[in-house]
Amino acid sequence: MEKTTKEFKEYVLEVLNFLSGIVCKPMMGEYLLYYKGTLFGGIYNNRVLIKRTESNKCFQLEEQIPYKGAKPMYFLKDLEEKETVEKLIVETVKDLQKKL
Repeated sequence: MEKTTKEFKEYVLEVLNFLSGIVCKPMMGEYLLYYKGTLFGGIYNNRVLIKRTESNKCFQLEEQIPYKGAKPMYFLKDLEEKETVEKLIVETVKDLQKKL
């Protein structure tokens, strides 16, 4: 599989800029995504993938593997749907913070 392009990463960050607190960190040729300090997903092979949690099951997103040997994550196909994306990220981060 190909690695994420810089152009795709820039596009994702531009689309998500309505959520203040999004941070993107490079990791082994791909990118990890944080919201308000919590790792919630990443950009893998030009795909935005979100960790699976109890509250984000209701979004009924397709599962995909970010890289060989990893747990499945949810594929965030439509980044332009801001209301849904915001709700998905906020709910995911709330669930992940409960586990800390």
